[in-house]
Amino acid sequence: MDIQIEAEGNVGGKAQALHAAVIGAGPAGLMAAEALAQAGVEVHVYDAMPSVGRKFLLAGRGGLNITHSEPLERFVTRLRPQSPVLGAAVRAFHPEALRAWAEALGVSTFVGTSGRVFPAEMKAAPLLRAWLHRLRASGVQFHMRHRWRGWSDAGHLIFDTPAGPRSVASAVQVLALGGGSWSRLGSDGAWVPLLQAAGVAVHPLQPSNCGFDVVGGWTPLFSERHAGQPFKSVAITFGGQRRKGEFVATATGVEGSLVYAFSADLREAIAREGEAHFLLDLLPDRSEADVLREVAHPRGSRSLSSHLKGRLGLDGIKMAILHERLSREAMHQSAQLAAAIKALPIALAAPRPIDEAISSAGGVAWDALDASLMLRDRPGVFCAGEMLDWEAPTGGYLLSASMASGRAAGEGAARQLRGRA
Repeated sequence: MDIQIEAEGNVGGKAQALHAAVIGAGPAGLMAAEALAQAGVEVHVYDAMPSVGRKFLLAGRGGLNITHSEPLERFVTRLRPQSPVLGAAVRAFHPEALRAWAEALGVSTFVGTSGRVFPAEMKAAPLLRAWLHRLRASGVQFHMRHRWRGWSDAGHLIFDTPAGPRSVASAVQVLALGGGSWSRLGSDGAWVPLLQAAGVAVHPLQPSNCGFDVVGGWTPLFSERHAGQPFKSVAITFGGQRRKGEFVATATGVEGSLVYAFSADLREAIAREGEAHFLLDLLPDRSEADVLREVAHPRGSRSLSSHLKGRLGLDGIKMAILHERLSREAMHQSAQLAAAIKALPIALAAPRPIDEAISSAGGVAWDALDASLMLRDRPGVFCAGEMLDWEAPTGGYLLSASMASGRAAGEGAARQLRGRA
């Protein structure tokens, strides 16, 4: 569901003086706008899209996961690379504060069995609608179809609009332009060369919470029969860490929540070594000795597939990947087969393209920012959200930290204005 905001008309190329301009109408930008408005600042929000919060709305289609209920200090460790500035922002607007914020909008929340926090209605649109109503009531003005093109020599913001170019002067600016994934929803990374041209250090954007291609690809038989099917109740071990969950086979590799949990480490291993290898446990609740005993149990006239299904419940895609990765001889060697069931090596060749990823890593370098998220070399310009150099797994961490950084940037911009008064 799109919540439409009418775009303001062109002002004929004449710069319009504003107190604060926020570029980007996603969660980080909206939170920055709210913090500024609460400080009594006149705020104008600009976005290239026709409507507000497009990625936010799409993310909520399957149930909006706004934050996570785990202890705050553990929550902060999910954000990487570790940044004292981002950590401070999340501690200031922590998950419980975010839940209270939602309650104040009339949106109650609950903690799911996984520890993730959801709105009671499980949808993004009611929350966004209530939020926009409160922002408009506080005087925040929205200008859609305004694509930011950088700064003029005078430091004015330059926008492309349906009515032609527009120049806007503002006392402070908050950039909340998103990362490099989901370009069709506005997060296209087009801001990177603009900031680099202004001398801002930006680390390359990379896919995060993404799928991967397996080395050599799947066989046509496996791909045709099992692409899109989930591996349920499995575990992955990589880099000394082990997690249980589920993921999905794709036509060329793997994706899904369990893979996303390791995506940063897998991506870095591929960049460093050319490949990454994780171990897949198809039966994480059964011991190695138990699996070996069941595999070695006499099967009489039954086929191997029937035997493994009857003794261990292995069938479908789990049985298929054993055939995919083991030779015929290994499939009939009890010790080798049992070992593969508990620790099947899966080699990954490359992450999928960034535009397929849920989020992105890289962005504005932390060294380029001060403790209030203001650019050191461009006073009065603040950055927030996914355009900063950080990443986090899915599970509410991304949205929660993005909103916290937006709030911190908005508060920093308000302090900057007070200092000028």
